[in-house]
Amino acid sequence: MPAYLIARVDITDPEQYRHYLNATPPIIEKYEGKAIARSTDPITLEGPEETRRIVILQFPTVGKVREFYHSPEYQEAKKLREGAAIGELIVVEGIAAG
Repeated sequence: MPAYLIARVDITDPEQYRHYLNATPPIIEKYEGKAIARSTDPITLEGPEETRRIVILQFPTVGKVREFYHSPEYQEAKKLREGAAIGELIVVEGIAAG
């Protein structure tokens, strides 16, 4: 069953954050993930206005998301985000077709 990693990111240093953005795509791909949505201008329909960057990544399973996040490669890349952004990451499992 697919799983989705949802990131909400407040970018504080765009120049430094670009290094993180350049480092992560091959790591995501290695763990069978793909970006399915990203926006720096989300539309809020209810609740407090969302102004953070929103990214949704799809992986084949929750296990693959965990492998990606805890991998040595991503842990190293994550250091590039330090001081450049404050992020929140959550994982939700997809709904089985049928």
